[in-house]
Amino acid sequence: MMSESTTSGAMTSEANAIAANARPSIGHGFRLQWEPAQQAHVLLYPEGMVKLNLPAGEILKRCDGARTVQEIVADLETAFGTSGLANDVTAFMSFALGKHWLELRE
Repeated sequence: MMSESTTSGAMTSEANAIAANARPSIGHGFRLQWEPAQQAHVLLYPEGMVKLNLPAGEILKRCDGARTVQEIVADLETAFGTSGLANDVTAFMSFALGKHWLELRE
């Protein structure tokens, strides 16, 4: 999902900047879909494709522009029977924003 360089302190500060009430959606020019041949979610764009790992796919498939970050985190925690995912989810969202995979609506 993220390289080691994206888990630095700078990324944590950036992740904290995402408001809990922001409504992330897939970025303009990208399309998220399940790819049976890859057995993974992929992001398609005119120049190619990004194969996502399971956590990235689970986060991005919930980024529909209707749900807030807080709602996405709660849904993931319920779906996977865990808690405390907010920092990891927002860190990935910050990474995805930097790649333009996501856009935020507030």
